[in-house]
Amino acid sequence: MADPGTGAIPDRFEVKATASDHFSWLRTRLSVERTMMSWVRTATALIGFGFTIVQFFARIQETPGVAPPYFPHAPRYLGLSLIFCGVMALVIAIWEYHWGLRYLWSGNFAVIAGVTREGKATPLLAVAIVLALIGIFAFFAVLLRLV
Repeated sequence: MADPGTGAIPDRFEVKATASDHFSWLRTRLSVERTMMSWVRTATALIGFGFTIVQFFARIQETPGVAPPYFPHAPRYLGLSLIFCGVMALVIAIWEYHWGLRYLWSGNFAVIAGVTREGKATPLLAVAIVLALIGIFAFFAVLLRLV
């Protein structure tokens, strides 16, 4: 419970700088990385499938002898929905990743990390941001019928 005079929350865990605690911290850090990589993989699939659905059905409608569709805009809406879901999944995953890393480096946990924050970043966050930008570009390209 918070201290009524200061509003500070006392430490919830006793943190000791031991080898087992350090390796537990590393396992947790790597778990955060794996989770983010899973979200990047899922978002890539959603964005890719959405764009592919739009392109596939646009090309199949141009094929001679194909009957006109009942709902000609349905593939476009489905593709836009998938692309949007992929981009939103990335945005949420980036926020969760940042929050998780900030928590792992905060307070007493920095003692058991055993290293400093500088120079210990992975390219995963940059990859996720670039993929989100590609997804936004794909969304507007499909929305505005640029492709």
